[in-house]
Amino acid sequence: RSAAGCAPLPGARIEWWSADAKGEYQDALRATQRADGEGRYRYETVAPGRYPGRPPHLHVRVTAPGHRTLVTQLYPRDGQQTMESDFVLRGE
Repeated sequence: RSAAGCAPLPGARIEWWSADAKGEYQDALRATQRADGEGRYRYETVAPGRYPGRPPHLHVRVTAPGHRTLVTQLYPRDGQQTMESDFVLRGE
């Protein structure tokens, strides 16, 4: 979504990556997708792994023309199987 009026960002590019059960990053746990024409997306993966000093988390990078890039992390609770999130990007 755009911070200006909370409008959807169709075609926004969303990149995901996380560690495996051993706490190692693998290409199999990396993905790139585009939001649909209404700015919606859906990402399915295994639960992120834990590594020393960090709780399990998913890395996310969102880009859209005319907006600043957002790089953030999501932290699912133990056993959590679904998560809903809107990413809000500021204009440049």
